[in-house]
Amino acid sequence: MVIGASAGGVAALLELVKTLPTDFPAPVFIVQHVGAHSPSILPELLSRVTPLAVKHADDGEKFAAGTIYVAQPDHHLLLEAGAVLVKRGPKENRFRPSIDALFRSAAYGYGSRVIGVVLTGYLDDGTSGLWSVQRLGGLTVVQDPHDAEVPDMPANALEFVQADYVVPLAEISALLVRLTLEAPAAKPRVSKAELDLLGIELKIAKADNAFKLGIIERGQLTSFTCPECHGALTQLIEGKLIRYRCHTGHAYTASALLGEVTQKVEGFLYQAMRGLEEVHMLTSKLGQHFTQKKQPAVAALFNRKAEESGAQAIQIHQAIMRQESLSGDLQFEIKKSD
Repeated sequence: MVIGASAGGVAALLELVKTLPTDFPAPVFIVQHVGAHSPSILPELLSRVTPLAVKHADDGEKFAAGTIYVAQPDHHLLLEAGAVLVKRGPKENRFRPSIDALFRSAAYGYGSRVIGVVLTGYLDDGTSGLWSVQRLGGLTVVQDPHDAEVPDMPANALEFVQADYVVPLAEISALLVRLTLEAPAAKPRVSKAELDLLGIELKIAKADNAFKLGIIERGQLTSFTCPECHGALTQLIEGKLIRYRCHTGHAYTASALLGEVTQKVEGFLYQAMRGLEEVHMLTSKLGQHFTQKKQPAVAALFNRKAEESGAQAIQIHQAIMRQESLSGDLQFEIKKSD
């Protein structure tokens, strides 16, 4: 069982695990987004409300039923051959740990024996991974967006994945208990190319060399560059979902890529505005200086430059305000236009 959560996730996870029974027959793996340098006390918090064992996952340890494994900050949590892997592979959708990376590794290794759960959170980490879980025969559970503290992540997942179950948080625990007692579905037919791509992406998350693995050839090469490292981006298609990976391994959905690019552009615009405001302050001071020195022609020259730079700074400020409107959730904009 793999669970992903972001904003509002701690409270949701506490609610979910507190009613899981002592004899819960499956291991549980959780990615909760946290800051890279923030200490994580989530295992301690969950331990207070659940009878199950809870711990941060350790690289290479064998996992067991009835234990909850929590991703460490700034490390991907992955599954492979009965063990957990804790790796610092490239970020996905600006996150490490990544929900998508966990879900993808579970789907690749365990197919129809996987249950994927997406809870409250911003943006759309988890959408691609949940699609992979379903594509390889696993069950998909999404918290009802109307019930979520932050609906974006569940709503985005539902935009691209026809989830098996969409339920409020209070009903998820009982649902998971019931689902673990049912026989897994038959293994679906999946092309070798799809499995090969999943295998490559798992290796990338483990910090293998994306370029040598040939990730660029697995999609359609674009003219875009990665906002993280400026590497070339290749476009990958999963059903209706468009994703991008660069040749060093960073991955983005279209929405996350747009958000990251516009944030970078906004930073450049603020630098330009700061520079023009400094020019305005300097030329204004020089205009005042030469006015006091009874040199009106020189003073007029600097005063004119001060007015021009001030006007340009205002124009860039207005551009920044317009730029912020581009950094919203692309998936919701697409949905509204349908």
